[in-house]
Amino acid sequence: MTDASRSYPSRPILAASVAIFRDGKVLLGERARSPGQGLFSLPGGVVELGETLEEAARREVQEETGLEVEIAGFVRHNEVVHRDEAGAVHRHFVIAVFAGRSRQGEPQVSEETLAFRWADPVTLDGLPVTDRLADIVAAARAVLS
Repeated sequence: MTDASRSYPSRPILAASVAIFRDGKVLLGERARSPGQGLFSLPGGVVELGETLEEAARREVQEETGLEVEIAGFVRHNEVVHRDEAGAVHRHFVIAVFAGRSRQGEPQVSEETLAFRWADPVTLDGLPVTDRLADIVAAARAVLS
């Protein structure tokens, strides 16, 4: 799916992401492009035809970070709706969020992510983050408990 086909979609776009934890920290990536360019978020992306949500989450983490992730469980869904100045839906994603762990290796930047940071899951190190990220990370921590 191209970036252009994600703008003004005819229906919501299904995506998956993972709150990855290691040594009490959560992995955040700085987005390289819109939407949310410059904000920190969880690794993830669009579900491809024939993939389960967990398969998509694992694949997206591998593509974006180079890490293998162990999925611990489903956290919740997150809806992201952006409207243009006229009120038309410019972007609409429904994201299935998972909690997981990665035990080895360090994330590698990609064309989608400028930098990575293992952040405190409570404060998110004061980084500029995507909407509702603090609540999502808190819910993911609860899944791991």
